[in-house]
Amino acid sequence: MNSPTRVIGFVNAAHFIDHYAMLIFAAAVIVMGPALGMAYSELLPYATPGFVAFGAGSLLTGWLGDRWSRRHMMVIFFLGIGLSMIAVGLVQTPLQLGAALLSIGVFASIYHPVGTAMIVSYADRLGREMGLNGVWGNLGVASSALVTGVIGQFFGWRWAFIVPGIVTILIGLAFMRTVVHEDRSGFKQAAAQARVAKSDMWRVFLALLIVVIAISTTFNAVTISLPKLFAERLADLTASPALLGVIAACVYVFGAMTQYTIGKLIDRYSLKAVMLPLSFMLVPFMYLAATSSNLLLILAAIGIVMGAFGQVTVNDAMIGKYTTEEWRSRAYAVRYFVGFTAAGASVGLVAWLYERGGFATMLHAFAALCLLVIAAAIILPTEIRVPAAQAN
Repeated sequence: MNSPTRVIGFVNAAHFIDHYAMLIFAAAVIVMGPALGMAYSELLPYATPGFVAFGAGSLLTGWLGDRWSRRHMMVIFFLGIGLSMIAVGLVQTPLQLGAALLSIGVFASIYHPVGTAMIVSYADRLGREMGLNGVWGNLGVASSALVTGVIGQFFGWRWAFIVPGIVTILIGLAFMRTVVHEDRSGFKQAAAQARVAKSDMWRVFLALLIVVIAISTTFNAVTISLPKLFAERLADLTASPALLGVIAACVYVFGAMTQYTIGKLIDRYSLKAVMLPLSFMLVPFMYLAATSSNLLLILAAIGIVMGAFGQVTVNDAMIGKYTTEEWRSRAYAVRYFVGFTAAGASVGLVAWLYERGGFATMLHAFAALCLLVIAAAIILPTEIRVPAAQAN
């Protein structure tokens, strides 16, 4: 029998790695462009297939997690994504770059449907563990910008992929040695302790669908574009890639704190009570960021990150509360397939909007999309709280 603390620790590390690996390119592209003789708008679309695979692959990986083994799928995740990061560091042509980034996306698609379901299976308090897991993912986003900026400036962009690839493989080997396959279907779950009336379930599905599309697209667009946005708009503060990475990392720390706070609130209040006030954060901060620079831009970026990352925790908790153990990986697979497929499209959309009107046009467009998040929060029904003993 596995130790829940050990399993959750490895799954949290996997969440960190998952987001870190997917966003190395977003930070490294600033220095990769001159080295490969390509413009930012020309190089960025090579990440699109990887982001599409990030979402599309989750359908298969979630199914395998439920039908085969979540533990075995996580072993494949660690080793596969580690080797893929090393492969990016060794590419010589744009075609090879696209193929290696695609490989990262394929293996990265394992984590969210499989790893998140493992968190729910082993969690004692769902909201707290979801919040902490979100913090680890957020730290992966933050560290990616920070570490890639430092390594890229002092050692070259190739090592920014190779070093984390090696570390990931070592973590995967440790996971193989200390975690075994385990059927959790008979265990008492911390998850399903709240319900909604069957007649209101369509509102849950509709709200989830709307917010997943809007938040996933916005989340990906922001994390992809933030390093470049800071490089352009913080010119009066610094031009150092390493310092820009530090600033981006500090912004993401606020997102991490938000996810932890939202997780604790989910254990105490209904999802609707948490989601509704959170849904009003994104639009005003995105409009502010569209015309801001220097310190004001940093403050606006903090507001955007807090709003987007907080909603991700709400979305994951929603699936955890309303699905059973036997179907949970597949439920998360559908959620992430929809979300990451929409997110994959955002990469090309960011490049297209940037070419036509810069980041002002891009931020205005995504602010309009975030109006749907408010609608989704209003649609979501109020939970009927039930005792844990009745819920299992």
